[in-house]
Amino acid sequence: MSTVEELFGLKGRVAVVTGASSGLGVGFARALASVGAKLVLAARRADRLDALAVELRESGVEVLPVACDVIDPSQVDALKDACIERFGKVDVLVNNAGTTEIGPAENETEEAFLRVLHVNVAGSFYCAQRFGRVMLEAGQGSIINVASIFGMVGSGSIPQAGYVASKGAVVNMTRELAAQWGRRGVRVNAIAPGFFLSEMTEEMFSDERSMSWLRKKTPMGRPGEVEELYGAVLYLASDASTYVTGQTIAVDGGWTAI
Repeated sequence: MSTVEELFGLKGRVAVVTGASSGLGVGFARALASVGAKLVLAARRADRLDALAVELRESGVEVLPVACDVIDPSQVDALKDACIERFGKVDVLVNNAGTTEIGPAENETEEAFLRVLHVNVAGSFYCAQRFGRVMLEAGQGSIINVASIFGMVGSGSIPQAGYVASKGAVVNMTRELAAQWGRRGVRVNAIAPGFFLSEMTEEMFSDERSMSWLRKKTPMGRPGEVEELYGAVLYLASDASTYVTGQTIAVDGGWTAI
């Protein structure tokens, strides 16, 4: 029987994190590294990836930073090839790259709506498909899509139709990939974060009126700390969740409970 440390550990495994140049992606990379994973870091901003890679290497972590825009399938192919060339396999994919557009639905342009869908849905699919093929050939792997509470409920007071539509699609795409690949050893799950400080939320976090609203709306009365996402990610990445697939775990202080 495995120990708890062995169940949650990722020693010797290779994890790919997209959107790893800032915010939640940086946190996910640090969390995975802390339990022994080798890392492939992907994002558009190569300078930030390099800085994170230097930090992690100082802790003895094997890291490969790769500049990649997930909406370009050829760049995702190159990312996958670089991962396999360096490490020979992939065990975990954290599909974290994403974007949003704030504004009333009646004013949202076609270009803005489609851009959000392209990054959040198509980009996540391209990565899941490319790395999923490698995992399917190996007969094992865990894909973790980063959805949102707004893939489970409407946002309303923060109008962003494209984002809400895209994250709802990510939740159901997670179910579909899990259903297709479950018998072949590849698990696909998602996390749905509530409000955490990131580049997309920093303006909100700096506005006291917005924060007062958030605290009143959230059953736990506060936003989340990035570290409070780590448990869900490590659970889904590791052998602690070998009988879990097709699920979306909300880490939201109770937001979706009411």
